[in-house]
Amino acid sequence: MGQGAEQGMSDEKQKPQILNTELVAESRLFKVEAVHLKFSNGVERVYERMRSSGRGAVMLVPMLNDDTLLLIREYSAGTHSYELGFPKGLIDPGETALEAGNRELMEEIGYGARTLLPMKQVSLAPGYFGSRMDILLARDLYPEQREGDEPEPLEVVPWPIDQLAQLMALPEFSEARSICGLYLLQDWLRREEA
Repeated sequence: MGQGAEQGMSDEKQKPQILNTELVAESRLFKVEAVHLKFSNGVERVYERMRSSGRGAVMLVPMLNDDTLLLIREYSAGTHSYELGFPKGLIDPGETALEAGNRELMEEIGYGARTLLPMKQVSLAPGYFGSRMDILLARDLYPEQREGDEPEPLEVVPWPIDQLAQLMALPEFSEARSICGLYLLQDWLRREEA
């Protein structure tokens, strides 16, 4: 094992003690709390974080066939632009990540998947946000459309798997979770070829 890998495998550090939490802001979608912490060396700090709903989310990397991915182009309010990326959404209460993934596929691209393979669970900005997302590879697709909650129809964009470098170069393909999904797909494809 290389030195870098060894450094990443240090003993579990003692987590800071939570002295107090206080809700400081709330909207329809987010709750922000102040967390007063005491670290093992006695230093105290107040951090702000978005409280997780605990529901989790899924993102799908759908392969229409061995040569084609399916992407969606949808409006992103945070950047006030249309972004190209993979279908994603929240896990509803009572759903597993796989069930939510298949539902999101049907709602966003009009396909279900006979095969869903977990690739990795990721976090987004863990210093401020406690949510996790399961990234799933969707294969053996079949047509099935369900009504979703999008305000306008999403554009489904087929993309050739042999042009992944060109996809990475597109300015509208900038969302970090979709880029992560693309790298996970490339790793999966390399292992399939071996």
